[in-house]
Amino acid sequence: MVATTLGAITGSITDVSMRLGFGEQSTATSAPATTGKRSLASFEALLRTYLTDHQTKTVLRSYFFAEQAHYGQARRSGEPYVTHPLAVAGILAEMHMDHQSLMAALLHDVIEDTGVTKEDLGARFGVEVAELVDGVSKLTHIEFDSVELKQAENFQKMALAMARDIRVILVKLADRLHNMRTLGVLNREKVRRIAMETLEIYAPIAMRLGMNSVRMEFEDLGFKAMHPMRARRIEAAVRGVRGNRKSLVEQIKYQLDTALEKEGLHVEVIGREKHLYSIYQKMRSKRKSFSEIMDIFAFRIIVDSVDTCYRALGLVHSLYKPVHGEFADYIAIPKANGYQSLHTVLKGMHGVPIEIQIRTREMEDMANNGIAAHWLYKSDEGSASASHARAREWVQGLLEMQQRAGNSLEFIESVKVDLFPDEIYVFTPKGDIMELPRGATAIDAAYAIHTDVGNRCVACRINRRLAPLSEPLESGQTVEIVTSPTGRPSPAWFNYVVTARARTHIRHFLKDQRREDSVELGRNLLDKTLMSLGLRLADLTASQLQRAVGRLGRLSPDDLFMDVALGNLLPHICASHLLDAHSDQLSDPDSSKPLSVESVAIRGTEGFALTYAKCCCPLPGDPIGGYLSQEKGLVVHREGCLNLRDKRDQPERLMGLHWDDTMTGFFPVGLRIEAENRRGLIALVATRLNAVEMNIDRITTVEKDAMFTYVDIELQVSSRIHLARIMKRLRTLDGVRKVNRTSRR
Repeated sequence: MVATTLGAITGSITDVSMRLGFGEQSTATSAPATTGKRSLASFEALLRTYLTDHQTKTVLRSYFFAEQAHYGQARRSGEPYVTHPLAVAGILAEMHMDHQSLMAALLHDVIEDTGVTKEDLGARFGVEVAELVDGVSKLTHIEFDSVELKQAENFQKMALAMARDIRVILVKLADRLHNMRTLGVLNREKVRRIAMETLEIYAPIAMRLGMNSVRMEFEDLGFKAMHPMRARRIEAAVRGVRGNRKSLVEQIKYQLDTALEKEGLHVEVIGREKHLYSIYQKMRSKRKSFSEIMDIFAFRIIVDSVDTCYRALGLVHSLYKPVHGEFADYIAIPKANGYQSLHTVLKGMHGVPIEIQIRTREMEDMANNGIAAHWLYKSDEGSASASHARAREWVQGLLEMQQRAGNSLEFIESVKVDLFPDEIYVFTPKGDIMELPRGATAIDAAYAIHTDVGNRCVACRINRRLAPLSEPLESGQTVEIVTSPTGRPSPAWFNYVVTARARTHIRHFLKDQRREDSVELGRNLLDKTLMSLGLRLADLTASQLQRAVGRLGRLSPDDLFMDVALGNLLPHICASHLLDAHSDQLSDPDSSKPLSVESVAIRGTEGFALTYAKCCCPLPGDPIGGYLSQEKGLVVHREGCLNLRDKRDQPERLMGLHWDDTMTGFFPVGLRIEAENRRGLIALVATRLNAVEMNIDRITTVEKDAMFTYVDIELQVSSRIHLARIMKRLRTLDGVRKVNRTSRR
């Protein structure tokens, strides 16, 4: 539906994103030195608007040092390289960042790209600036196995650096913002990779730190780079409707201005326009057309005090009818990133929805610049300081997760959960407010209080009544955690916790359970499985056991037993390798091929988790193999399945399988019929299948061309022979050209 809606939008392109940056560099190669001088003059003029004369001279001194250090280096556009750090510093200067941050921005590439060392910077500009530069420097000297791992390792380093000084991330965000503005000179593949990384990592970080303007520009630039045609069409549509909306916007704005002025309130009413990426996301997620998204008119009212915010709210509610359930007070309960505002939705003239945001000037600056506004209002002990504290608390949480995560990719996946919050606010019995993601449970709340509270949690009370630990919490509820010295996390908790902190601590506790208990449990499980194959662990020699352990990628038998106990390996797979190792010694020494272990028969009642792969839909009669997945247990594939072949580099997770002769039941499978495009085709196919009492799950058609149509069927069959009979009957239908087996989606 989205593709159809987007395809209907045509026209030219206009830029609706807010430019925060300073002196965006031209990609032309002519007269780069002149351009640089003009940018430096503008930069100096901007600095003098809020820094002291001494601070301005110090920042300029760092610029000339960077210019000399990067002498002879050029960007891909042909400009002197120093234009990049100058532009990065300019972005921060627009936010009125402190002079040390600006110096770090100007020097952020000298350690990596020149012969200057951290010690040199410390001697010239101070230890604090040198630490900032070191935290921001790119990590090009570290080798990574993949792009994803490189991204994860960079993010870990960033979290560590942020924990020491949060200004590091502000410089890093400005660096990425200028890089996004100058993507045009890179090849298409690199542009898409950088854009995706920006949308997945940097835009959410900017949002989490309350830097709304930076976040919006990241999203719009990333969207244009990832999907240029969609962006052009949406921008053209925005331009087209802007003229039609102009008179109505002015009329609503006049009514708001008049009503507020009549009460003696000095306010500023601003019409807001949705940015491209938010329009695109709403069209996709809510499956709405462009016209439905643009039917909402949005205004922001800027006032002089918190008291005036609530007075203005009462006036707009008396002017237009408020929509029930669409009011939010983020002044009394700010968002996690320090954002404060009153939000309401009204029904205006002709039933037109009007979104209103009411906030003070300080709140407006905080909404746009977030944590960066701390330096703009650093003398204020109010909202800006609270924002800084919240941001630092989040960074410390990142550091804790990084220390407990098993690897970099696990860490970054956990962090993504916290980067996209949809918050609820609950109370402790003492009245303290806790902010949690929507869908969070009492276990999430317990771990938010303290790790020990989460680990010893056994029950909870929600609004003074006993409730299940799995019950999702709602805003306004009071949550009390009941603990016990004997309480411990359960693997089942993974099914209903949503915060990365809770998942990380539960996983860490389960991994650190008493090793002796896990080893003994795994030993018993494996010995019991071997007994069914006519073998005992005691029958194996130390060398046979070690050989099997090596094949399974473990260092010692205890490691193997523990993985069996924790569910990382199925006992049946380990037993197969142990039996194979035992057979090696019993085989004929003159034989070049040792005895092989017979594959495991699939009966459907194995007693452990068994899943039939949807990618290939195996049926009784198909040659099959198995792969052990920690989430799905043993996954059965057809032998020729490409997904199974991709797992050949993990032999410890592969298992030989075959269908037991007694296997019964029905299995899903897909068929694609290519037939002449004519009326009544589906009815004819359905009638033919009903004649053999066949259960059809789903039937759809896809037009191939003017002459032929594809009919896709999902049905249940008992075996490969049963399927062959059905396909044979379908091929006899008049007008059917082909009948092929497909995957069931």
